[in-house]
Amino acid sequence: MTSTTTAAAPSREQLLHSLYEAAELEHNLMCTYLYAAFSLRQGEAEGLSPAEAEATERWRREITAVAVEEMGHLVAVWNITAALGGAPRIGRGNFPLDPGNLPARVVVKLAPFNDATLQHFIYLERPEGSAEEDGEGFAAERLFTRGSTVRRVTPMARDYDTVGHFYATLSADLRAFVDEHGEAEAFCGNRWLQLGPEELNLCGARHVLCSKTALAAFDAIVRQGEGAPSDSERSHYHRFADIRTELRTLREANPAFHPAWPAATNPVLRRPPRPEGRVWLENPAAAATVDIANASYGLMLRLLAQAYLLTGPSAEKSLTIDLALGLMRAFTPLAEHAARLPAGPSNPECNAGASFTALRDAAAFPPGPAARRFTIERLGQLADAAAELHAELGAERSGRAARQLQALRERAERGLDLNAPAAAPAPTPAAAAPAPPAPPTEVVDGIEVVQGEKLELRFEAKRCIHARFCVTGAPKVFLANVQGPWLHPDAMPVERLADIAHACPSGAIQYTRKDGEPDEAPPPVNLLSVREAGPYAIRGALRLRGKPLGTRATLCRCGASKNKPFCDGSHHDIHFAATGEPETGMLGLSIDMPAVRDGAIDIEPEPNGPLQVRGIVEVLSGTGRMVCRVSQARLCRCGGSGTKPFCDGSHARNGFSAD
Repeated sequence: MTSTTTAAAPSREQLLHSLYEAAELEHNLMCTYLYAAFSLRQGEAEGLSPAEAEATERWRREITAVAVEEMGHLVAVWNITAALGGAPRIGRGNFPLDPGNLPARVVVKLAPFNDATLQHFIYLERPEGSAEEDGEGFAAERLFTRGSTVRRVTPMARDYDTVGHFYATLSADLRAFVDEHGEAEAFCGNRWLQLGPEELNLCGARHVLCSKTALAAFDAIVRQGEGAPSDSERSHYHRFADIRTELRTLREANPAFHPAWPAATNPVLRRPPRPEGRVWLENPAAAATVDIANASYGLMLRLLAQAYLLTGPSAEKSLTIDLALGLMRAFTPLAEHAARLPAGPSNPECNAGASFTALRDAAAFPPGPAARRFTIERLGQLADAAAELHAELGAERSGRAARQLQALRERAERGLDLNAPAAAPAPTPAAAAPAPPAPPTEVVDGIEVVQGEKLELRFEAKRCIHARFCVTGAPKVFLANVQGPWLHPDAMPVERLADIAHACPSGAIQYTRKDGEPDEAPPPVNLLSVREAGPYAIRGALRLRGKPLGTRATLCRCGASKNKPFCDGSHHDIHFAATGEPETGMLGLSIDMPAVRDGAIDIEPEPNGPLQVRGIVEVLSGTGRMVCRVSQARLCRCGGSGTKPFCDGSHARNGFSAD
């Protein structure tokens, strides 16, 4: 029975189904970018001029960096899947993908670096509304429409024009699902099964706990790469477009410039039943090289799946991830070497290439001794095969791979205990002791106000950046993670509590003394600290748009805060990257000691522009080093300035919008 009524919210099964497609998409893009990077020539010994060699090396690093970011996107999708209670989709279809795996106009296949492939990458990463066309030879095999116009219980794939559209749909589905089920029921997965920064140094390796963190992960994927609503200097689209511009310039200087080896399009290791669009690798040396590369890649996928069954942080989970990443470091020289070997007599003008063959099932083994034994055995097989290949080829890259695989084998033998039982589930934390009675809380204009005996304590949640001076320095006053009243101003001496409030950089914690002692005074020296990849922390007699603000505030400089001009922690969500260590005396600004170092500081946010700051201020690096002393400044708050922390007009070019 079917119905034409569209469901208000997707089922968990449908949501997971869409996330599985997102994982496959990110995974496939990562492979295609790496394949192109592996095909690039390196150095003058491979037929390049010095200028061409320098350019292709830079392109290789840039394309590889984009592929690594795609891996970060993949981890983010996996973490969202795990947060919703699902098992991440580790595998994918083999190249070339069968029609229907993705929308008709989203074509993904392995191809060497050339003009058409680069144009295809630009097309895939194009911003909304872009007129970029696809690369030659990447047209859809046939046009079709996926999905169904009627409601189905079976999950259905959907069509989308750009990857940005796909993530917009995913975000809308997630919001609807959470609205229907609530945060706790929606995000029912074990967060400690996810991959976090404890195990992996990737932008997407952040624990997903709620809709805010999940939606921020989706938003970061789109901002950084596919289908961004507007172009930005470090978007994948812009980086590929810059390579295209430089390639055209070098081609004008040397029409015979060929930056890459003619690696196969969609190489395969066995004679394909359907040969169209595939290259069979008949050369024994090439086939043996690709065989070990593919086997290393397959084990890497299985170990990543294994990591999502291990509760972290733990030594075994970290080791499993390290072994997986180590396998990718062995895969790289093998894939580069394959692109330099002939494919075989049936394709005399074509070289080989690593085919990224996915196993029929990359599922993990149940955690415990058997899984550890399999890992040790498989690494031993790979190390032996690589050593044999290197003995035959004697190539520098095959030697690198052999040494790497042997090192991984030895590390696994040292670190994986075959006699240890499967790790026990993480114990359930003991229930927190009941909080002592607290004075009643009054909420005034969004600010929690609690009356203590000697002090009125105020907390403004919207300004909190979770610096945690309060819950760590005064845990009996600020009771974290409790139901009901959590502020207990009489639980510690008033002088000490005042010191804790002064340590709060955001000004979220304020107080008024009731014992006749003075309230917080402005500091003797006005300071503005530039936090690494974070906000401005400013101290002084502050006024915002002419109104008193107190003596402490943290101001957004990433451009993403939803509580501008204040920081709300969004720099974490978008993985904002900006130094907290500007050069002393940058831009020729004064470092001389002024006669007066305190006084009022007026903060005036310019519409769609920077923060205008007037008043004597010492600008400090995040570590406290003096950068400069100014009496007025225009501070970047769009996140795009090339002269951070000061504005350079980038807000006018990147479409920054704020009151």
